[in-house]
Amino acid sequence: MKKKTLVWLPVIIAVSIVLGIVVGHRYASPSHSGEQDLFSPTRNKIDNLMDIIEYQYVDTVDADALIEDIMPQIVDELDPHSAYIPAEDLQAVNEELEGSFSGIGVQFSILNDTITVVGIVSGGPSEKMGLMPGDRIVEVDDSTFVGKEVTNDKVLKKLRGEKGSIVKLGIIRATSPEMLTYEITRGDIPVNSVDVAFMAAPETGYIKINKFGRTTYTEFLTALAKLKSQNARKYIIDLRGNSGGILEIAINMINEFLPKGELIVYTEGKAFPRSEAVSDGRGSFRNDQLVVLIDEWSASASEIFAGAIQDNDRGTIIGRRSFGKGLVQQQLPFADGSAIRLTIARYYTPSGRCIQKEYELGHGEDYEKDILNRFMHGEFDSRDSIKQIDSLAYRTRYGRTVYGGGGIMPDIFVARDTTGNSQYLNDVVNKGLVYQYAFKYADENRDKLAAFKEYKNLQKYLQQQPLLQEFTAYAAQHGVKRSNRQIETSKKLLTNYLESYIARNIIGDDAFYPIFLSEDKTFLKAIEVLDANKGFPIVAE
Repeated sequence: MKKKTLVWLPVIIAVSIVLGIVVGHRYASPSHSGEQDLFSPTRNKIDNLMDIIEYQYVDTVDADALIEDIMPQIVDELDPHSAYIPAEDLQAVNEELEGSFSGIGVQFSILNDTITVVGIVSGGPSEKMGLMPGDRIVEVDDSTFVGKEVTNDKVLKKLRGEKGSIVKLGIIRATSPEMLTYEITRGDIPVNSVDVAFMAAPETGYIKINKFGRTTYTEFLTALAKLKSQNARKYIIDLRGNSGGILEIAINMINEFLPKGELIVYTEGKAFPRSEAVSDGRGSFRNDQLVVLIDEWSASASEIFAGAIQDNDRGTIIGRRSFGKGLVQQQLPFADGSAIRLTIARYYTPSGRCIQKEYELGHGEDYEKDILNRFMHGEFDSRDSIKQIDSLAYRTRYGRTVYGGGGIMPDIFVARDTTGNSQYLNDVVNKGLVYQYAFKYADENRDKLAAFKEYKNLQKYLQQQPLLQEFTAYAAQHGVKRSNRQIETSKKLLTNYLESYIARNIIGDDAFYPIFLSEDKTFLKAIEVLDANKGFPIVAE
């Protein structure tokens, strides 16, 4: 038996080796277990790569997680405005434009590591349950929620939620010795895109718009109607800091100011033939004087608005050169709830300008530095520092020269206001001390200040108080040493900030903006132009 085993042993070993080679080749071959298509020339390399990893990689990997990492990298190789949106972020991104979200209806700030209620949304769940400005939220769903870990993102995740769901809050209130408990049922909370509308001067109405969302046109019409009922015949539309939004909304708003048959904007792309938006003549404000305010953060739909008004010689554009975003995105959803916002076309103003600034594919970081480069180059301080390209010159409806290639250049340039600047002002603003003191003052004097329902009366009262003296003492307690010379330099601005922020904490934006804008050079220039009846640029020239 032993001899037989010795005789067959070499044969067994040889067969085992052959079988091992065959089996190894079989498992390494693309044809194993239906893998014959792994290297198919009809499939793209990314699909092939993912299949190879799934079937042949030494360890098991999470393919979905791998794809989530790959998707942003692919999109980042495109233009700076195409973006991949993960499923967990899509709802929050869409809420900004859709006009509402589900929550409890409070405006908050994080002061001293504590959620502090700054304002209550009128008609919202918190107002109905009795929450008040000045309340401190210290517990959420029976768990302490204070300290360094409290951030804006975490607060939003705690307070927002599905409509009809309940959140339990523990509240500290100055007038109560014990913590108060509220159970609040979440509901729809509007996201307003028109910050304020008020009469800035006799016959002149002012409207501040922060974005072009789903409800903006309706809000805009309401604001215009309100001002018209107060005898407005001239309008200031403030688009500074407005980064854009929904193209169709901007078109509807522009239509209110144009006669029939005027080109508003056209779009064109590789897979999208030219599409034009033309005014229908149904606008209710076609003959009113108009000024549009823009700055370096006015982008996309804001530039469509300003460009259409400028190219049709319909109004006067005042401020600084806009951002320069002339690309149109379309949001395309994936089955897993994520989406891509893909650039599908360029938009052009009525004169034919594409005001998209230069960019290189896959160089988003350089693109993002453009605003800083403009600042360093002195563009915010002097119009002469901005070089226009003659080959990109276009003509407005009545023959004025305008330029493409990077933003909307205003008809009237207003440099940034450096009057009153000082290191002391920078320090107290950057440390958030102005805002903190304004809230503290409003909170401690709320009962007295609440008696003022109109901002002019409130401001008059505040002007009689030693606000600046008390503030500088507060700032010194919080690490900013007093500098009499610098305080004197910035006195006017500091006082304006304190009065406007206190007024916001008591009355809201209807009080904040009229006070705050009283020291705004661009706003004051718009008033000057309209007072002289030079809202139409042909007259202005």
